[in-house]
Amino acid sequence: MQRLNPAERLAQASGSAKNGAARSGSPKNGPPRKGPAKVKPATAADWVSGARLRTLPLAIAPVALGTGAAIVATGPGVFYPERALLALVVALCLQIGVNYANDYSDGVRGTDAHRVGPARLTGSGAARPAAVLSVALAFFALAALAGLALVVMTQQWWLLLVGAAAIGAAWLYTGGKKPYGYFGLGELFVFVFFGLVATLGTTYVQAGTVNTESWLGAVGIGLVACAVLMVNNLRDRETDKKAGKRTLAVLIGNVASRVVFCVFLIAPFGIALFFTIFYPLAYFTFFVLLLALPACLITVTAKTSRELILALQLTSLAALGYGVLLGLAFAL
Repeated sequence: MQRLNPAERLAQASGSAKNGAARSGSPKNGPPRKGPAKVKPATAADWVSGARLRTLPLAIAPVALGTGAAIVATGPGVFYPERALLALVVALCLQIGVNYANDYSDGVRGTDAHRVGPARLTGSGAARPAAVLSVALAFFALAALAGLALVVMTQQWWLLLVGAAAIGAAWLYTGGKKPYGYFGLGELFVFVFFGLVATLGTTYVQAGTVNTESWLGAVGIGLVACAVLMVNNLRDRETDKKAGKRTLAVLIGNVASRVVFCVFLIAPFGIALFFTIFYPLAYFTFFVLLLALPACLITVTAKTSRELILALQLTSLAALGYGVLLGLAFAL
């Protein structure tokens, strides 16, 4: 064996220490490296936040509109509060269910890995995917039960197909092998189910028919619902693009998305203007412009996600105001 002098032995010992530190992941003369921080388990407040309560106006508004149109169709003094309430339960449970389903599906796909909005349960790791999925399915089941009660009351069994289609559309927005929300079709399905189906269905289960008020009202609130989805996707446009989620905002680009948002949000007031000819109280719907116009201005000029979140909140409130005020104009 070759004998080393003291200087060589010192250099060899120093090199061994460095190699050991590298293998252990510890910096020289410092504490050992820590692993990734553990995410705290979701609290009750996190689960409530996961329901995305700010989107619930999109469920309330078409039921309010459809109920007002039903009162027009059935005549003064005829009202079915239990059917209206069940329709509201269906709409609310579907909305909450789709929110949790989106949380689950986007989370397991990794779409939320670089999310700029509020953290999601699945994507953040705060809740197990299976738990989030179970909650989503529970709300879909509640919607199905309320819908079944309506079918029994009205004896319109074909409505079961409509309900099944609504639940299927809610799941397939971001779920399944080819979710339509990833191919720029989100706004179309929101218009159909949160506009036409929700409004016309509410009117039909109460009046046994649909009328002009419910058709045009459905178009109006459907467009506002599209505006809500558009500004939400505009906020997430860059991260969605990286994740391969081709929303309408990703497909048409930044500037066009802002213009389309304004069209979606302002066009329904043309419908409200038409109704002022027959329902003087419909003029009160124009107070909603106090929310809609600032939302448009913010969206057109926004440079940060925080600004777009504010526009999203204003648009959701505008949806609620539009549906409730126009529905009251029909009913009173």
